[in-house]
Parts: sequence; C-alpha cells; structure tokens
Amino acid sequence: MPSWIRAVILPLSGLLLTLPAAADVKARSCSEVRQAYGAKGFSLADIPYQEIAGEHLRICPQEYTCCTTEMEDKLSQQSKLEFENLVEETSHFVRTTFVSRHKKFDEFFRELLENAEKSLNDMFVRTYGMLYMQNSEVFQDLFTELKRYYTGGNVNLEEMLNDFWARLLERMFQLINPQYHFSEDYLECVSKYTDQLKPFGDVPRKLKIQVTRAFIAARTFVQGLTVGREVANRVSKVSPTPGCIRALMKMLYCPYCRGLPTVRPCNNYCLNVMKGCLANQADLDTEWNLFIDAMLLVAERLEGPFNIESVMDPIDVKISEAIMNMQENSMQVSAKVFQGCGQPKPAPALRSARSAPENFNTRFRPYNPEERPTTAAGTSLDRLVTDIKEKLKLSKKVWSTLPYTICKDERVTAGTSNDEECWNGHSKARYLPEIMNDGLTNQINNPEVEVDITRPDTFIRQQIMALRVMTNKLKNAYNGNDVNFQDTSDESSGSGSGSGCMDDVCPTEFEFVTTEAPAVDPDRREEDSSASKLSSSLISWSLVCVVLALQRLNR
Repeated sequence: MPSWIRAVILPLSGLLLTLPAAADVKARSCSEVRQAYGAKGFSLADIPYQEIAGEHLRICPQEYTCCTTEMEDKLSQQSKLEFENLVEETSHFVRTTFVSRHKKFDEFFRELLENAEKSLNDMFVRTYGMLYMQNSEVFQDLFTELKRYYTGGNVNLEEMLNDFWARLLERMFQLINPQYHFSEDYLECVSKYTDQLKPFGDVPRKLKIQVTRAFIAARTFVQGLTVGREVANRVSKVSPTPGCIRALMKMLYCPYCRGLPTVRPCNNYCLNVMKGCLANQADLDTEWNLFIDAMLLVAERLEGPFNIESVMDPIDVKISEAIMNMQENSMQVSAKVFQGCGQPKPAPALRSARSAPENFNTRFRPYNPEERPTTAAGTSLDRLVTDIKEKLKLSKKVWSTLPYTICKDERVTAGTSNDEECWNGHSKARYLPEIMNDGLTNQINNPEVEVDITRPDTFIRQQIMALRVMTNKLKNAYNGNDVNFQDTSDESSGSGSGSGCMDDVCPTEFEFVTTEAPAVDPDRREEDSSASKLSSSLISWSLVCVVLALQRLNR
C-alpha cells in the first residue's frame, strides 16, 4: 500500500474508533437505572454511575452493565416476590369468590335451620301447649341431628328420620291411649309397625325424600365451596423453582442491567416464561373445570327439586299435618297395634280417669298457618344460587389462563401491539421463538425456563386428587345420593318411596291371629329404656317375631 494512502487511512481509522465512544457516553450512564432502582426501595450505594464490565453476572448477558453482583442478587429476589404477588393478585377473584360465597351459603343454611326450629317450636307451643312441651325433646333431637349432618357429622339421614317418626308414634300412641300403661318393650313393638300402619299418612315418606335430597345437596355444595376455597388458596401461593427464578430475573430486571429500565418484556416472551413457571398449575385445570361443572349441576338442583328452603320453611306445617293424620286414624291405629303387639296393661285409675278423646282432642287441633319469615341471612336461596352460578362460570380455566392474564398486565409487558420495542431476553427487539402449549409435558422445549417434565409437583397433584374426590361427591349429590351412605339402602338416592327396608328384613304385612291378642306376661322384667334404644334393628325385629310366635302358641 502506498505511503500516502496509509497516511490518510490510519488517522481516519483512529477517528472512527473514537466516535462510538463519544456517542455512547450518554448510553453508558446508569442514571436512569439508578433512579428506577432507588424507586424500588434499594440503596443507591449498590449501583455504579456508569456501565461496568459484566463478567461477574450469572443470569443477565455478560456485557457492559449497570448491575453489580449484589444488584443482580437483590433484583433476582425482587422478581421472585413480584411473581408471587402477581399470581396472588391474578387469582384474587376466584379465591374471594369461594371464600365469600362459602360464608354466605353457610350462614344462610345455618340460619334457615335455626328459623325452622324456632318456627316449629312457636307454632307447636301455641297449638299443642303442654302436650308438646312435655315431648319437645323429640323435635329438638330432630333439628340437632339435621344440624349435625349439615356440619359434617356422621349421620344417616334416612335412619335418623325413621327414628324420629318412630319416636313420635310412641309418644302419640301413649297420648291417645292414656287408659293403658305401655312398657318400653311394648312401645318398641309399636314403632316397628310405623311403615305398615302409616299412622301419619304419606307425610313421612314425602318428607324423607325431600329432606334427604335437599340436605345432601346443601351439605355437599357447601363442602364443594370449602374445597374450592382451599385449593384456590393453596395453588395461588406459588413456590417458583430455581430455573423459574432465573427466567423471571432475566425477563423483568435484566433490562435494568443493560441500562434499559423502561423497556418492558415482549408479550410472547412473557408467555413462555409464565407457562414454564406455572406448568403444574395449568395441569390442575382439567380437574378444576370438571369440579366447576359438578358444582353448577348441584346448584341447579338447589334451585329446583332439592331446594332446602322450600323443604325447611314449611316443615312445621308438614309435621303438624302428620299429627292430624294420626289423630284422625287413632282408633284404627290403636286397634291394629293391639292386635299386633298384644293387649296392654291398664293404667292406674287416676291416669285413666280421662278418656282418650277428651285428653287428645282438646289439645290437638288444626293449625292455621300464620305469616313466617321466608328468608335467612337477609337473602333467599334462589338469589344466592343465581349469584354463585355466574361467579363459578367465570372461574373456569382460571389456572391455564394465568399466564395470559399476567402477561396482559401493562405493569409487566410492553403489550401485544408493541412487539418491536420490547425486551426479548437479550436486547430491545422482536421475540422470535414460538409460544409453548399449556401444561408440564409441553414445556420440554421451553426456550426460557428449565422445566423437569419427569417430576410433577406433588403438592399440585394432591390438589388434583382433592378436586377429584369432591367432584365425585357432587355427582352423587346431583343424583340424590350421599356418598357416605349410598350403599346403606336404595332409598338414599331419593328416588324410592318405601321405608328403606329390604324385603327379607322388614315384615311385608301384619299378621292378625286373634281378635284380642294375649296380654304380655306381667312377670316379664322390663329392660332398661336406654339399652332397648341401643339394640340393633335385627334384635328388635327378633323380639317382634317372638311376640308373633307366642300368639300362635297361645291360640
């Protein structure tokens, strides 16, 4: 090369080398980063005034940087905290839905039971007076057991209701026959014929179906709200993996280290990071959606045939109607019981002085229903169900859409319309990789987050199992079945209309052998009342069979 050309080129090359340095003086200043970093509450002592070499960085690009090692560590923890808060904020709607609606429904059902018990007590005190007050524990026990069932107690509704009517028959049978003395054994014999005699008409059968279906649906629905609340609260508290934390730092705060604190991540870049970090949460979605569908089905039942409000509101009138049926059929019922259980012993003279009609009819009279409260907790079941159905529908697919909801937040990304002037993980430019699909297995090729697809999150899997169990309970409740007792009898489905007895256990009909059955042996020692109540149904039926056998022997 000629010397004159070399003499021209060398000064020019030196000038060209110095020009970028002069042009980058402003770009290499860390003043904007210092301002943004200080706004986060960090000490400015950590941050340089101008860019420094970045060989010390472990997450961000190792180029000239405004970040020290301490800054990278602090911003990494900040990105983790902000991510956890974002997930909690984004899932706030679904969590508050289940928390607030569970409280509302629970408050409503409890107050409904309290109102129904108070209404029955007030009505029966006015209508039946002392006769009711002397036997009020029968009705109190009914409501106690209903409340215990609703709150999760191990109560078989069918057996409990059968026991209520049997006890009521025992008490009323004594009231309509004050001229006789009845032993515990005799009264137990009376109660065994409740289904065959039908002394209360068709009220027990109808009420059993209505109460069973309504309470199963109500209790299971509230349990569903509890499970939804717990799952939502647990899943929204995320624990990001080390790989996720690195990806979050790179997305949210590496722009700071590059001197670009105002540049936000590209939308698609954000989606891949969030899909990698929330891969296990997305896998919850399938079971969650099935759970929501089951909740909606039971909600429809609560509005229609399984409406607990329409069952409990008039329960006092229905029981009163049953008592009136017993009154009207008292003579026939007594005659048939005497045939089936034997002739009872006469009562002492003082007690039998008043005849049965006088003692009974002066007290038991038809009830004229007055206006009573028809709502609980300041609302009605229909309004509650309409509200919860709308909220439940909005909560479907909530876990798989978390990444999209977070990345739509203008605090997080540059938005979908600004895909050129955004941070792509390396510089301010378009993000080119494709968006991953949802779920753990689809993250095998996630370019932003290291995800071990062979190790599903055990905590999330536990929530999936909890939802699966609850969904099964809800499906049973939709069909009128209590999952805890669905195998006890056919009646648990609510579709039957009998006593719940199996054909080979309960008697199919009365067998009357003589016009007047022989009296019960007066020398027979009466068993303790509490012991007789605890005897099993098989032993009780055996006693009835013995009585019938004795009738045949003494013909």
